[in-house]
Amino acid sequence: MGNGFMCMAKKDSRGENGRSGGGAVGSRSKRAERSRRRSAMEEELLQRQALAMAIQQHQLSQRFEGSMSRRIGPTASRRRNDLPESLNDSKQSMEILEKIKTKKFVLIHGEGFGAWCWYKTVALLEETGLHPTALDLTGSGIDLTDTNSITTLVEYSKPLIDYLQNLPDDEKVILVGHSTGGACISYALEHFSQRIAKAVFLCATMISDGQRPFDVFAEELGSAELLLQDSKFLVYGNGKDKPATSFMFEKEQMRGLYFNQSPTKDMALAMASMRPIPLGPMMEKLSLTPENYGTSRRFYVQTLDDNALSPDAQEKIVRENPPEGVFKIKGSDHCPFFSKPQSLHKILLEIAQIQ
Repeated sequence: MGNGFMCMAKKDSRGENGRSGGGAVGSRSKRAERSRRRSAMEEELLQRQALAMAIQQHQLSQRFEGSMSRRIGPTASRRRNDLPESLNDSKQSMEILEKIKTKKFVLIHGEGFGAWCWYKTVALLEETGLHPTALDLTGSGIDLTDTNSITTLVEYSKPLIDYLQNLPDDEKVILVGHSTGGACISYALEHFSQRIAKAVFLCATMISDGQRPFDVFAEELGSAELLLQDSKFLVYGNGKDKPATSFMFEKEQMRGLYFNQSPTKDMALAMASMRPIPLGPMMEKLSLTPENYGTSRRFYVQTLDDNALSPDAQEKIVRENPPEGVFKIKGSDHCPFFSKPQSLHKILLEIAQIQ
């Protein structure tokens, strides 16, 4: 009888445990559902904030100079001990400003981005007393051109070409190009070298003569032929029976490739603002001569936590096409203007001061 009682007790205990376990599972399920709803609400809020930021930058662009411009907002590594910790110190900022001969910066975004991505860099440069201008390349940012209609690097770079052509004869600028924007400033160095004091390639496609911008990314993305044959990222603006005209990564891929160290709000801004990337300019070979491009002053800024253009790929770029100086940003993803804006700013100031 005692044994029977014990067996019944065990069964009752198991039954209670079973009911209790079901309650715990239900509770966990409810918590998970609440968490999912909260995440969805937070993501929606971030998207709204990002759109508000983009609209604000659009409105601000109306006061910026130039109808085509959209200002938003080494060999061995060099020491930065001469730069102040706080660049808001007016006396130190004045001292830095006095050392900088060329005070105009022209900022060129990379693939899919627009002038909006430079808003932190523009603000920091302006606070220092410099004159930054960020441009929307054709079909980028708030430029209304259909991305699928852009077939050449000249078309894509037209806002930069127009800007340089309209510069007064006695003025020069410092060009800064991000990612594939490096191809645009390479073209500018070849054709407008007399108007460019220095060129800064920011984790960019600093290509050699006869190279395509895509070739720089080949090791990361695979061959161009394979990409064009089988890619869910391709856009066929002229119909499926015609060659692809542009491509666009999915949001999750962009997060991992570009924004692995960037703040969530900046990532949300990018998700709301990025546009497809025209394929024609990426696949075009550049002709660069020793007389023009070869005599220009080039500097390269490496990003050491970059998933889009790996540190090894960037080392290969500077090894095959050596610039005057190389700088490195630790802890930066492919978008240092988001992830490490102060570090990028200090490097730009240091390059600007080099005589």
